[in-house]
Amino acid sequence: MSDEGLEQNAFDQGPGTVPSRRRRRFPGISSRAYEHPADRSALVALRRLSGFDTVFKVLSGLLPERSLRLLFLSDSVRVSDAQFGHLNDMLRDACYILDVATVPPMYVTQDPQPNAMCIGLDEPIIVVTTGLVELLDEEEMRAVVGHEVGHALSGHSVYRTILLFLTNLAVRVAWIPLGSLAITAIVTALREWFRKSELSADRAGLLVGQDLQASMRGLMKVAGGNHLHEMNVDAFLEQAEEYEAGGDLRDSVLKILNVLPRTHPFAAVRAAELKRWAGSRDHQRIMDGHYDRRSEDKNTSVSDSFRQSAAHYANDVKQSKDPLMKLVSDIADGAGDLGGRVRRGFAGFASGAPKDAPGAPGEGHDGDGGPGGTRPDDSRRDDDAGNGEG
Repeated sequence: MSDEGLEQNAFDQGPGTVPSRRRRRFPGISSRAYEHPADRSALVALRRLSGFDTVFKVLSGLLPERSLRLLFLSDSVRVSDAQFGHLNDMLRDACYILDVATVPPMYVTQDPQPNAMCIGLDEPIIVVTTGLVELLDEEEMRAVVGHEVGHALSGHSVYRTILLFLTNLAVRVAWIPLGSLAITAIVTALREWFRKSELSADRAGLLVGQDLQASMRGLMKVAGGNHLHEMNVDAFLEQAEEYEAGGDLRDSVLKILNVLPRTHPFAAVRAAELKRWAGSRDHQRIMDGHYDRRSEDKNTSVSDSFRQSAAHYANDVKQSKDPLMKLVSDIADGAGDLGGRVRRGFAGFASGAPKDAPGAPGEGHDGDGGPGGTRPDDSRRDDDAGNGEG
């Protein structure tokens, strides 16, 4: 990386705006460089879809975006040099590092719930709550701001706004059976993409903050509150390991049911995923200055993106420690006695026998395997950090 990649004051932002330490800059970086493969393939397909722009222009006329902007302008605090100046410095710094020419407007809104979101059809706007500002320290907040700028660079704000609109619409037409089913199917698919887009934005936050521990501390605080002296990042990551590997087939199904209504992956899972990416060759290549450029975006192949996404999922299944994913991998490898394994894995639903009892279903597997349920926060609004930071 050249000295230009480390320079921080090219925007002539004035005194007091230079970060406390020097960070690498990524001129011309494409969002494809850090996007999760599933997120990237969906975005490439949408961007290349014939008539896509026309459809969204029509939808933009139906969405109250102007009303939303006026609402934040009138009832929140707009970040500037005069208001929340430290956040304004972080925002401009994040845009400089990711080479985003237009700095999106940012608002702080009064809400004790830690939240952040990037929405908007024509132009993205970033909103953070007072709960989040009060919860995180400077480096943790820098990662969140980078996370939101990553959403803006990827163009996520458009699709996320549509998801919010469709979610509200699904509630309004719930009395129409077919209409509700159709919208629910679309919302479910969008939520799967939404969750993957969060992993992409977490990576963007790391590229901006360039402090892995701060990124993971922020996720840990969102999960456990402002009691850092009572928490430990390594122990938090161990939770993710236990969650991903523990239990039997019953637990695997419950995990799927728990995550379906959510727009965000679970915080511990996000932390573990980010740590894996931080140690990957892909991340190191970006830090060394070798990454996809925006100038090459027009040449991106949809089929190549889908192949990369399929290969990523296949690799995830092969390496996963989850019992259901192991079963799927064994099926693909032609393993025997799969029927018996399935019966043993699911017998507990009918028998109700404790797993640790002699001869109980699921014996020999790690974890508790007890029934689970959605967390109380699953009913939170579908914004950009309702179920986890940023």
